[in-house]
Amino acid sequence: MNVQGKCMFPFKYDDSYFHSCIRIRSKHRWCSLNSTYQGYWKYCSEDDVAPCAFPFWYRRLIYRSCTEDGDAFGKKWCSLTKNYNKDRIWRYC
Repeated sequence: MNVQGKCMFPFKYDDSYFHSCIRIRSKHRWCSLNSTYQGYWKYCSEDDVAPCAFPFWYRRLIYRSCTEDGDAFGKKWCSLTKNYNKDRIWRYC
């Protein structure tokens, strides 16, 4: 059921966890409105971005804001979990 609300990140869908909007079974990006998908969802807009997890661990440092470290294009990014080294889930800031 497509309804209005706030995306819940991370959310569980089909035994997997997602930290951002997805395109599974849809042409458009969508997110769950519950931490475990229960049929309530909405299409994502530009405002529906997963929050950065500050502070986060990357390589041997702890970051408290977005960083350019490790990005080949020099763009700022952040981890979506507290431990990027383990989870490797991120987004551009």
